[in-house]
Amino acid sequence: MTVVLSVGLAGCAYAEAPPTPAAAKPAAASGTSAAAANSSLAGDTIVDSFGNADFYTTVAGDTPAAVAAAFGLSEAKLNGFNGLEPKAAPATGTKLRLLPAAGPVAGAQGAATFDAKGIPTTYVIERGDTLGGITYRFGITEEQLAEANKVPYVYEKGNTYFIRSGHLIQLQKNPVDSRAGTGRTVNNSFGQAITYTTVDGDSFDSLGYKFRSTTEQILLYNPALAAGTPIPAGSKVRLIPGELKIEGAQGSFTADADGVPLTYTTAPGDTERQVSFRFSVTDLRAANRPLTGTGGTWYAFADLPTGELAPGQTISLALDQPINKPGL
Repeated sequence: MTVVLSVGLAGCAYAEAPPTPAAAKPAAASGTSAAAANSSLAGDTIVDSFGNADFYTTVAGDTPAAVAAAFGLSEAKLNGFNGLEPKAAPATGTKLRLLPAAGPVAGAQGAATFDAKGIPTTYVIERGDTLGGITYRFGITEEQLAEANKVPYVYEKGNTYFIRSGHLIQLQKNPVDSRAGTGRTVNNSFGQAITYTTVDGDSFDSLGYKFRSTTEQILLYNPALAAGTPIPAGSKVRLIPGELKIEGAQGSFTADADGVPLTYTTAPGDTERQVSFRFSVTDLRAANRPLTGTGGTWYAFADLPTGELAPGQTISLALDQPINKPGL
């Protein structure tokens, strides 16, 4: 079976576009780390799923300057987020916003949803939005946005996943069991996760947040699993296409006892990009480097403009077991 996977949407972490210009990224609004929620103030703090502080309720003695300092804001920003006059002390029991006021801001003009506590949960991308604008408006970091959407951080960095008009994105994680994520992970020689053996408490969400894999991907790579049902403890979950042939990577491969791919035999129409994606290889050329000399990789391209590999070649998928042709 041939499966067509769009590299841009299937979890490939290797294609990058130029990052958003620094000028387009406002300074972080609030809560850029869980430490922001651990202030020395005595009032109640409402935090999001990452531990970022979104709201604070004042107690007697609190001042705007003290609140702003406790949560890493300037007093001017705190006043602006809450419509306070400069030097005006909020009354005891005032619920202060620690992120911009609800509504569009530069670079984040779309519609958002919020939970009962006022924490932003989802957002719809508008034309002209920027990554910096989105993270500023909702008080989260780019890395947290990646985790919430179960995709590699490179997507945010290059604006290749989120900045698509009309795209609904998640701003928070779903709760996961505290036992999740403690199973055995097998990595390839590039440090990429190939398989994971589940423990009690693991779920599609816990795997997705840990390995940046959507539920749809996990189901595609693991036909024995079913959506809406628990994943049994002890399940060896495949985290890459691997045995699943995809467009541009139709050949056969060998693997070691742990299931880590070692070699690959190219098929007609294969491309370096798709072979790399199928086996989570971050540098295919390094795995096929010559052991002597300064020349490049030895495997040949059949068509340089398209990047198609000549069929019938056996190439390495392991950085620590390079294949090379003698004399090159």
